Amino acid sequence: MDPQRAAALKAAKWLVTKGRGDEAVALLASWAASGANDEDGQELMAEALRVNPGAPIARQAFERMESVPGDHRILDGAIAFWTVEKIDEVVKQIPRPNFIRAQVGFNNNVKYKSHVYHIQTEDSGLDRPHLITHLFADGGRIIKSHKRSYAEHVTRDDIVPFVRQLMKAQHMEMALMLREGIFDEVIAGRAIGGLQNLEHPPRTDVKKLGQRTEDGTGGPPAVAPVPPAPPSAAVSGSAPTPRYYAPFRLHVERTAGGDPAAYEPTSDTTLIGTAGEVKLPQDIFCHPREARLSFRDGRLWLTDLPDGNGVFLRISHLTELEPGDEFIVGDHLLRVEHNPEKYDDGPGPGPTYFYSSPKWSSAFRVSQIFEGGRLGSCCLARGNYLQIGAEQGDLILARDPLVSAIHCNLEEQAGTIILTDMQSRTGVFVRVKGEQEVLDGDEILVGRTRLRVQFLEKHAA
Repeated sequence: MDPQRAAALKAAKWLVTKGRGDEAVALLASWAASGANDEDGQELMAEALRVNPGAPIARQAFERMESVPGDHRILDGAIAFWTVEKIDEVVKQIPRPNFIRAQVGFNNNVKYKSHVYHIQTEDSGLDRPHLITHLFADGGRIIKSHKRSYAEHVTRDDIVPFVRQLMKAQHMEMALMLREGIFDEVIAGRAIGGLQNLEHPPRTDVKKLGQRTEDGTGGPPAVAPVPPAPPSAAVSGSAPTPRYYAPFRLHVERTAGGDPAAYEPTSDTTLIGTAGEVKLPQDIFCHPREARLSFRDGRLWLTDLPDGNGVFLRISHLTELEPGDEFIVGDHLLRVEHNPEKYDDGPGPGPTYFYSSPKWSSAFRVSQIFEGGRLGSCCLARGNYLQIGAEQGDLILARDPLVSAIHCNLEEQAGTIILTDMQSRTGVFVRVKGEQEVLDGDEILVGRTRLRVQFLEKHAA
């Protein structure tokens, strides 16, 4: 929209909130009629009619726009009054978006035991600093409500993102508690739900790969330098080279062929790839430098290296994904994506209208990636939920023996996509971004080779 007409629309909407509807209609009508009779002008005209469809000045503006002769003195007076300078005066009175009036909340549907529930989280603003989350069923019955105060945090410099994250976590907490069956007795009518004031931080148990660090700052810790290779033989008269005791071992759980039963590192830094210590010799999807394992201060870190096909970690918790993140189900590489922009389904300029089949709402989609980066099938979430399996779900991977009947699901909650492994036999692996801590028993997937981490205790020489 033309900047001056956009300013007129903004000023008019503010006047309506102040109970000055007549002024708003006069402003909209004057700027709709004084410019071109185009889409922008029609939008101003439509807004004027929404405020007061019977206003005489709106009728005069419509006549002026359609070149219909008549008495337009009221309109001409409004055009003379509502100058650019006058609109600027009104715009300057509009307060900037103020968090004191509360942030926009979250609304999502959640499927549980073949029923659909609705979760709504709202903020009450800095003047009443608390969040309320309601769980609805049966078209409006409130099952449970959670309330948290953030009064002690209102002086924080980062109060806006802090409250946003708190809202998101509280929203997810309600969804997870529903899924865990905590409200089953309330839903069945055998217990009372009601409002509960909570003082502890939200408990979500949602992990995001590549976010855990040594110092807790959120960025990857510094990479330890690669130690020099030990000499092949001790120099005569020199001290013997200390023996290296491996702190962990990589057991080969699945192989493309040629791998030993286990790999044991020879230093605190181990390279996975055909150019490293863990070569995976017959895995065609293994590049020379796929990933690095670094052992520092009793902790093991996995780093995804550029130019490879990626290293994937088996998830053991609910895992947060972003559009562009990749994960593996069976032997299928999948990627979470934004849905493309919708096509224009509105009427055209002429008398013919555009019709299409009904569309369901969809929060995201999952695309299949073939060898070489080619795209395979694509599946849109129905609403905010998508299930993957060999027998049931929205995306069926029927011919892969590694895929369970119901393998995993993805659900968008509070603007975040959550991946859940539905106790599948072979697990779900998410691509590591940056550096990620690896724990005892974790499984790593490179190409089609699966490795299990086992921590070892140091023993005497």
